[in-house]
Amino acid sequence: MDFWVRAAQLILSLSLLIVLHEFGHYLPAKWFNTKVEKFYLFFNPYFSVFKKKIGETEWGLGWIPLGGYVKIAGMVDESMDKEQLAQPPQPWEFRSKPAWQRLIIMLGGIIVNVIVCFALYIMVLAVWGEEKIDQTKMVNGMAVHPYMEQFGFQQGDKVLAVDGKKLDELQQLGGEILIFNMRHFKVKHQNGKMETIVLPEDIGNKMWENGAEKNTFDFRYFMSAVDSVDPKSAAERIGLKKDDRFLKINDQDLEFRDQLTSQLYHSKGKKAHLTILRDGKEMEKEAFIGQDGILGVHFQKPKISTDTSAFYTQNYSFGEAFTSGFGKGLRTMYMNVAQFKYVATAKGAKSVGGVGSIGKLFPATWNWQAFWTLTAFLSMMLAIMNLLPIPALDGGHVMFLLYEMITGRAPGQKFMEYAQYVGFFLLLGLILYANGKDLIGAITG
Repeated sequence: MDFWVRAAQLILSLSLLIVLHEFGHYLPAKWFNTKVEKFYLFFNPYFSVFKKKIGETEWGLGWIPLGGYVKIAGMVDESMDKEQLAQPPQPWEFRSKPAWQRLIIMLGGIIVNVIVCFALYIMVLAVWGEEKIDQTKMVNGMAVHPYMEQFGFQQGDKVLAVDGKKLDELQQLGGEILIFNMRHFKVKHQNGKMETIVLPEDIGNKMWENGAEKNTFDFRYFMSAVDSVDPKSAAERIGLKKDDRFLKINDQDLEFRDQLTSQLYHSKGKKAHLTILRDGKEMEKEAFIGQDGILGVHFQKPKISTDTSAFYTQNYSFGEAFTSGFGKGLRTMYMNVAQFKYVATAKGAKSVGGVGSIGKLFPATWNWQAFWTLTAFLSMMLAIMNLLPIPALDGGHVMFLLYEMITGRAPGQKFMEYAQYVGFFLLLGLILYANGKDLIGAITG
């Protein structure tokens, strides 16, 4: 059931964004009296699920849910309509329009996606407000990625301020350190001691290289019983079973999951001594922990350790929502651009995901606030991705148009056709790679 709820949200979100993106091309094309032959949600090789011609435009629904398109007369695009391009240019065709008009038509989809991102963030804040957390009311503090302990963080810490500003969120903080290079943390340890922790200047790269960019800081969860054991894992080798309970690791009592995670991380390449409770009896186990610091167990749904009074909703007037939503949109834009320095690495290439990875971002139960917030994020992501200077993407067309406007010479039609082929196969390869990784991950678990 969780899968279908996430799938429904993903399909609805992407369909809305694709249609709005394509309208961003369609509307300026019509304003400049350019003929739009087709407007499709999803691709339709060989046949269409639905189609209807209204005026000069065929409106339809394709059967391959990987995007959508508008076919503009006289344009070298994914349709590769060479017969039309072989004819003399007509005044209603894209190629007959001034370069500045063609540039606006090509940028239209990207501009619409940016506007949609800002508008949705503003709407969400105005309607639902924003969920925040008061760390001073977190009874047991927060869980810390073990890598961050070397800089002075401890399990159960409370972060009171970051770079001089009060912290009112937690789970997104790791990603923001990565992108915005946050370095000064005012921390209150479990023993009540206050400390200011200053992270290294290159902390983003260090976190990325050491796998600390995910779950850098999180809520603490109480230990719960084992739900399942991974095949061929250290846990399976020492005979751990469903419903086993961890009592100690390396003689440390275990109350929270992060205590176990931390001890495993610091036991890489060594043996860890475990005390397990099974059927009311305690037993001792020794497990060799590999360099991944993973034992290979999954736990039953844990109970969060934080007092519910720590969570609150920040409500906004429309004016406040407009200002905060606009700021949120700008931050999302910057984060989408800045992340390319990490994506363009060997690890980044391995981290690329397809529609399955995007689908997992949505909650397992339908939540309109989460839906519109994620749709806003995806809208900006779609805008930035389409702006990449790759032929077959809007950014590729923009790149060639800017070249034409600067030099006064348009690239030749044959060159544009070959560039379109290269861009198309590059994108197809990326789509197959990303979604193939998702499929393999789903099969292997």
